[in-house]
Amino acid sequence: MSQVNRCPWADSSEKMQVYHDHIWGKVEKDNQKMFRALSLEIFQAGLSWATILEKEEEFDKAFENFDIEKVANFDQEKVRSLMENQGIVRNQKKIEAIINNAKIVLSMDQPFSDFVWAYVIDTPVLSPWSHMEEIPSKNYLSDKICEDMKDLGFKFIGSTTIYSFLQAIGVLNDHLLSCDFKFED
Repeated sequence: MSQVNRCPWADSSEKMQVYHDHIWGKVEKDNQKMFRALSLEIFQAGLSWATILEKEEEFDKAFENFDIEKVANFDQEKVRSLMENQGIVRNQKKIEAIINNAKIVLSMDQPFSDFVWAYVIDTPVLSPWSHMEEIPSKNYLSDKICEDMKDLGFKFIGSTTIYSFLQAIGVLNDHLLSCDFKFED
């Protein structure tokens, strides 16, 4: 069996390896999956990604697999039940932001995917990073998308959260040049 070269952060656990190898940096244009990715990035703010991965199944159950229409219709009773769910991150502002953001996605003039991918003319940005220390936590693209999303009414987002989201859905391919997954389709 040959050695697999991954970005160093992916070797911290089996769940991180699976996330790195099968999700992170892969081009994602499905609105539902993109909404899920954005929501999980929002929940991750201030926490480690490992924490989110450990709670991933519970998040999916609690948020109806992040079905945008269902989440948009969550009411205060649902918010209260989510606040009691020990399997997820119980932060009322984040929960309410996810519900708000689902409503915004539904109200957009274009599919969420088209909105996001238009910033890069539907083409992933291949970053030239050789070392983890080179990867920024935000950039001009995440600044602009964040600003425009806030103008649309999205909540609990910042440029760093949007940068992580863009990495997750493959808009920004930040795999290191030495990573075997850098140039995978």
